[in-house]
Amino acid sequence: MEQPAWQYDSGTPEPAAAARTLVIDLEGALLRSELLMEALFSRPALMLARFGAGGRPGMAALTDILARAEIDYAHLPYEADVLNRALAARARGVKIYLVAGRFADHAAGIAAHLGFDGVVTPADLSAGGSLPFDRGAIDRIDSRSRTRASLKTWAKALRVYQYAKNTLVFVPVITAHQMNLPTLGYALLAFLAFSACASGAYLMNDLLDLAADRQHPTKRHRALAAGDLPISSALSAIPALWLVAVAASLCISPLFLAVLGGYLATTIAYSLVLKRKMLVDVVTLAGLYSLRIIAGAVGVGVVLSEWLLIFSLFVFTSLALIKRFSELSMRESAGLADPSNRDYKVTDLHIIGAMAAASAMNAVTVFSLYVSSSAVAPLYSRPWMLWLLNPLLLYWFGRALMMAHRREMPDDPILYTFRDGASRMTVAAMICIMLAAI
Repeated sequence: MEQPAWQYDSGTPEPAAAARTLVIDLEGALLRSELLMEALFSRPALMLARFGAGGRPGMAALTDILARAEIDYAHLPYEADVLNRALAARARGVKIYLVAGRFADHAAGIAAHLGFDGVVTPADLSAGGSLPFDRGAIDRIDSRSRTRASLKTWAKALRVYQYAKNTLVFVPVITAHQMNLPTLGYALLAFLAFSACASGAYLMNDLLDLAADRQHPTKRHRALAAGDLPISSALSAIPALWLVAVAASLCISPLFLAVLGGYLATTIAYSLVLKRKMLVDVVTLAGLYSLRIIAGAVGVGVVLSEWLLIFSLFVFTSLALIKRFSELSMRESAGLADPSNRDYKVTDLHIIGAMAAASAMNAVTVFSLYVSSSAVAPLYSRPWMLWLLNPLLLYWFGRALMMAHRREMPDDPILYTFRDGASRMTVAAMICIMLAAI
């Protein structure tokens, strides 16, 4: 049976309404996170720069820097039940103090933000400690050991649903008509390697974006931003996932590992710098999608078609632009300011939409040129059937653009394709046409 949140230190319990003073453990009760980690990831790049410039190695220097970190107290993940009880007690005139054993300045800032009366330390609460209130009339919300994150929470944090993007490693196998057991086995290993690598990158990205995500209307529900997953657990999971990716890659080939390493390096550069550069982020995203296809070709040992690579680049550029369009349109509809972690303005919507449409039409043009080229005849017995894909491509791109314009698309158009019934039917029809053309 769960231990009650309210624990009385006095010998004879008194009703909560009669308590003159309420003390709440900051870490473990009120805060769904760790102050040390919050300070470290409040502005990680600045923290590392300060530590590097300080010239004073050791934990003492790091602790001093973290103690002066700028934490956004308004958007920290607080335990809703504990906070509501505290605010209700405050409304009844009860004095409220936080209990914090470290980072006293941050604890005082949180107390001031929430309208509490101050901060005490665990030593103050001991028998010989000095308290600014009557020790005999204390009502306490104590630290409770948090349960481990559930599998659902981990799946959410690792973005398991994003693994659909990694099915792109199968594209070279399909387009080269090499669907046999050995090649499919290598493709599955490539899928595993990219999924583990991407999950580690997603965790790292969420750690670096904690402050921005907590101010976002939907991203604030992410596992790390909401405090559902401890930051320390994510820090342990990242290298473990990357080791799994390396092991799977080595089972394929050193060249595949090099491609995966390039993907990871680009992803890290994107998380740290590139995603904050206008249009550079779009080109990088398109390149990362294309790298999955390149890796698929390397993993199964097939020659990558230049037509496929060029077509993919235009397709993914369009989808990346649609993603940015969806994010900005959502902010416009919600009346939010320009994003702080992106180099875009809400007023850029029209030009981004136009570029997305232009890139989509370029993809259709490239595909038309491919169908009319001599490269098709050796691969398809009925190449004329591939012309039927053009109206489907036009419909699919047009629908994606329209849904984004109507604010009816989530911020990721690729995942939208898997969830949207009309899009699934369109993709299924494309696959049937390609199989019939063989």
